[in-house]
Amino acid sequence: MRASAFVYPWDVVGDPDAARRIAALGVQQVTLAAAYHSTRALTPRHPGHRIVTARHAAVLYPPSAERWQGRELRPYEQSWVPGDDPYGEAAAALADAGLEVHTWVVLAHNTRLGEEHPGITVRNAYGDRYPWAPCIARPEVRAYLVDLAAEAAVRPGARGTELESCGWYGLAHLHAHDKIGGVPLGGAGQYLMSLCFCESCEAGYAELGADPEELRELVVRALRPVWAGETTADGGDRAGEWAEVEKLLGADHAALFAAWRDRIASGLRAEAVAAVRAAADEDFQVLLHADPAPHRLGANVGVDPADVLAQADGVVLPCTGGEAARSGVLSPFVPYRTERTVLAANFTVVAGMGGSPATLARDAAHAVELGADQLRLYHAGLASDQDLAAVRTALADLS
Repeated sequence: MRASAFVYPWDVVGDPDAARRIAALGVQQVTLAAAYHSTRALTPRHPGHRIVTARHAAVLYPPSAERWQGRELRPYEQSWVPGDDPYGEAAAALADAGLEVHTWVVLAHNTRLGEEHPGITVRNAYGDRYPWAPCIARPEVRAYLVDLAAEAAVRPGARGTELESCGWYGLAHLHAHDKIGGVPLGGAGQYLMSLCFCESCEAGYAELGADPEELRELVVRALRPVWAGETTADGGDRAGEWAEVEKLLGADHAALFAAWRDRIASGLRAEAVAAVRAAADEDFQVLLHADPAPHRLGANVGVDPADVLAQADGVVLPCTGGEAARSGVLSPFVPYRTERTVLAANFTVVAGMGGSPATLARDAAHAVELGADQLRLYHAGLASDQDLAAVRTALADLS
């Protein structure tokens, strides 16, 4: 089974042994970050550092001056990895080690962009802005994301790409000294708190025959029992979450929000995939990080399985967890796959981040039974030596 490990350029640049070590895991491919959000990352084996702080979202290659000249929304360049093109340097080293390189591109998740241009961000029903979440309904945001997808995905030597956050982002977002966990929101509450009321979204609701102010007041009323702690748990499953949304909003209003948001998200995906394919060779592979429930938000954006598999070459699906969780993620895509469709099961293999590298062989075999045909391993740079040893053993057993 084909397996790919996620890697940051800073895991490789400055470490002459990194590419060989990653290849020795038994993977055939790496998914290498080309455009990424802010993060603080551990580098447990790097000879020159142990912590890398990526202070803001950035591209890890030199962006095209011609493409972005005169544009208000444009990618930021990084300054925390030495060299002009850390992505290119890492990609060359990994290719020299015999690994096929695919790009890893984060799109609608950029806090610095939102802080510097607050008008482009998601605005919730209370008027609060989410700087980490540019609203994908805004034309200037869509134009920026589509061009970023094409540029960051199609780097020299890359054979494919994986687009993350190619859809709606919402409330859920790790933050320094976070204090929003005091009231359990559940999936339904997260969704309601992520509904956008920026000018573009309000115009979209009006197009569908609704009064945006009445919708906003409806969402505020629907959330009152959430703040009071009076709502029932939605079970954490996709069907239960949506049933709770319909209960809180009413089925007709829930359907109206879904109609607007699903149309916008599908349109963005179609534009981004088309732009990548137009910039790439014919056999370039385009995958999207996804979740089979359209109301889900974040890195693994909610999609309609039939729709997304008609647009892209496949999906990367979060499969860490038990058998029921994997079945809930993988099974909805199986009826819509073709001979060329990729269903990649993504497993966290960092024990300290909730992964289970010791059970990877068993968990991956279960994913295959459900229809997965590739593996993604998160994350070769963050894992301990013990975690990586377990990955090597599991991949040898799977082969």
